[in-house]
Amino acid sequence: MYDIIIIGGGLAGLVSSIQLSKGGKKVLLIEKKKYPFHRVCGEYISNETRPFLESIGLDFNKLSVKEISKFQFTSPSGRILETDLDLGGFGISRYKIDLALYQLAMSVGVEFLLENTVESVDFKDDKFTVETSFATFESRFVIGTFGKRTKLDATLKRDFFNKRSPYIGVKYHIKTNFPKDLIALHNFKDGYCGISAIEDDKYCLCYLTTRDNLRKHGTISEMEKNILWKNPHLHKIFTESEFIYDKPEVINEISFVPKTTIENHILMAGDAAGLITPLCGNGMAMAIHGAKILSDSILQNFTNRNLVEKTYQKNWKKHFEKRLWIGRNVQKLFGNEVVSEIALSSLKTFKSALRFIIKATHGEIF
Repeated sequence: MYDIIIIGGGLAGLVSSIQLSKGGKKVLLIEKKKYPFHRVCGEYISNETRPFLESIGLDFNKLSVKEISKFQFTSPSGRILETDLDLGGFGISRYKIDLALYQLAMSVGVEFLLENTVESVDFKDDKFTVETSFATFESRFVIGTFGKRTKLDATLKRDFFNKRSPYIGVKYHIKTNFPKDLIALHNFKDGYCGISAIEDDKYCLCYLTTRDNLRKHGTISEMEKNILWKNPHLHKIFTESEFIYDKPEVINEISFVPKTTIENHILMAGDAAGLITPLCGNGMAMAIHGAKILSDSILQNFTNRNLVEKTYQKNWKKHFEKRLWIGRNVQKLFGNEVVSEIALSSLKTFKSALRFIIKATHGEIF
């Protein structure tokens, strides 16, 4: 019998496990893979998270993060818009930060069940029964941090699962000649691609596009040559960089439609609670902040499930609902070649609008 079982060992799951275990709770985290491993992710984290991550014990001196303070945006034709990032952020691979958080969680007493999947979650008589391919466990609370789209989403009959999403995500790690203090977002037909520095003189190159783009060209490499390379900045990156992976990390069916934060008393966090569009580049920070909000709600109201749920829902909406809505609507301005060019021209003319979008899709230091 555990106080909390966490399903999914990404940023939200790991951060929640650390905070809850340090708060005196018995925590089990179930993850289908074994650390360390790669994920499709932009690998840029806003500095709003930094004081909190340091407070739970993450040692930035050992992570070799890259400090990022500038933002560049290009249209499909290659026109450039640049600005400073008021708060700034840092670049680090999920491979490295997830491993560091996993090791930190182990050191504070979190129990792990790795390379196992959850088959079912049942709630009855004010407790959960969680069945895995290995064994069956019980807990007072269950936290779902199981990513963008999983078998459990289907089992829980979540609304978004039955709405097909047209998006796919692709990620590489590369070595290239690019400023280490800059994060750039390059538009192309029906998508956009981000690049920023991470540890060990590497860069994360990650893009979002549609299945239609891939279907028309047959393979990822052909799609990149025929679609992404039309943006001259992307052509330069793809042709002049050293690609570290033999093949890219790929994820399908990425959905940005609104999700619920609670399903059958399972408390959702991270991508399981809702994704901000990569165009707004702050999903990792949201996952970390969401995990803190959820953990605080549990620790402060542990004996009152109803209060935990109400507190969490209220605070999640307060911090993230507007940011997600803005992200979804800003995304509509980009991807279409003509609209993207017009949007860039408008933002170049009205710099205050650009600063508003950046501020509105980032949070305050917590």
